[in-house]
Amino acid sequence: MAKGKKIIEITDISKIYQMGSQEVRALNGVSLDIYQNEYVAIMGPSGSGKSTLMNLLGCLDSPTNGTYILNGTDVSQMEDNELAEIRNKEIGFVFQSFNLLPRYSALDNVALPLIYAGAPRAKREEMAIAALSSVDLLNRMEHKPNELSGGQKQRVALARALVNNPSIILADEPTGNLDSKTSIDIMNLFEDIHANGNTVIVVTHEEEIALHAHRVVRLRDGLIESDQINTHPIRVRTS
Repeated sequence: MAKGKKIIEITDISKIYQMGSQEVRALNGVSLDIYQNEYVAIMGPSGSGKSTLMNLLGCLDSPTNGTYILNGTDVSQMEDNELAEIRNKEIGFVFQSFNLLPRYSALDNVALPLIYAGAPRAKREEMAIAALSSVDLLNRMEHKPNELSGGQKQRVALARALVNNPSIILADEPTGNLDSKTSIDIMNLFEDIHANGNTVIVVTHEEEIALHAHRVVRLRDGLIESDQINTHPIRVRTS
């Protein structure tokens, strides 16, 4: 079966941090292709380079060496303001800590990326309502984060990630602050998002979370240790 369009093409990426007089090589010549509508988990122990790779994939940082083509655009050596524009257009982020603004309603939190994109108010509201509907949270759209459960907060974060129709959804430990049952619900929602045609990348240290993905990339010591297709991804529905 054809893989289709490459969304991410990383070639020989290295990242070196200067810690005083010492150089720390977080990534050491990593190459990785991710295709449209793939569902990929990136794993690795502490110090493996997975957080550095996530920051590069999310255009939060630039590589020391190598190239990164994101949806046809070379973002390897972009300036910070250019990277910010690319992030808002191409990437929907989901974080372990939700990163919701406490004084904003769920609807307003979801609409935030559209403000940065310059969308008019009526369009922002229409798109934010559609995104909240896609994660089954319309009945909480006027609630503020402190009025929501952990699972509901993560659904708001997912809706915010989806609202701009980005090229990829990039999730960093998305169930780290959730109980087991809620974690299953959120991972099933990621599967729904993937089934709707989205490209999903989950960065995690938890095996049971990674096994929901259809492909698992493992890092160790700044290199890709393995890159395998998961032929039987976990899919558990709860009542």
